Amino acid sequence: MIGDRTGESAGPVTRWWWVRHAPVPDSQGRIQGRMDLPCDTGDEEEIAALGGRLPPGAALVLTPLSRTHQTAHALEMAGARLDPFEEEEAFLEQDFGRWQGKTWGGLASQDPPDPDLEAFWRDPGLGTPPGGESFVRVMDRVARAVLDWSDRLGDRDVVVVAHAGAIRAAVAQALELSPAAALRLSVEPLSLTRIDRFAAPDSGWALRSLNETYW
Repeated sequence: MIGDRTGESAGPVTRWWWVRHAPVPDSQGRIQGRMDLPCDTGDEEEIAALGGRLPPGAALVLTPLSRTHQTAHALEMAGARLDPFEEEEAFLEQDFGRWQGKTWGGLASQDPPDPDLEAFWRDPGLGTPPGGESFVRVMDRVARAVLDWSDRLGDRDVVVVAHAGAIRAAVAQALELSPAAALRLSVEPLSLTRIDRFAAPDSGWALRSLNETYW
């Protein structure tokens, strides 16, 4: 069930606060995927504004990549009061396999052309980078984890510091978006996306905000 769920629910509501990690400086514009690169948390005003939006005492979920840990630490130093973190691999960024560390322009200029790249761009939602995973796979693993965590946490707030691909997948789950539609969503660094998961008997979703930013 999807729709305007602004009223009270008869069952537990798991309130998901999705935060994309701070920006990763990379002048080359590389395909980062699961590369473990440091992020820049130097914008103290933006960090403080975002931290002030997060509910105190929320469960905190991070991915194994250090940029999510750095961002969470910066938010807590700015005053966000969150529970000790747990890690969830299902919320990792899309795995771009052998393309990670390269640039899209560099891949496109290869001679002869990379047949995997041509196939990928015909349908980026379904295409699988060599040695990596498709965005459909990202959607599947994120959706399963969101339901598992919602069942486990029940009526609670949960802050997840994650990656653009995982956040697009979470929105796609709530709104029943196709992979192609989900990939059109903008998810900026240090943005906030709010989604409620309603448990039985009112099973459903409410998208409260998307890509909130503070600059």
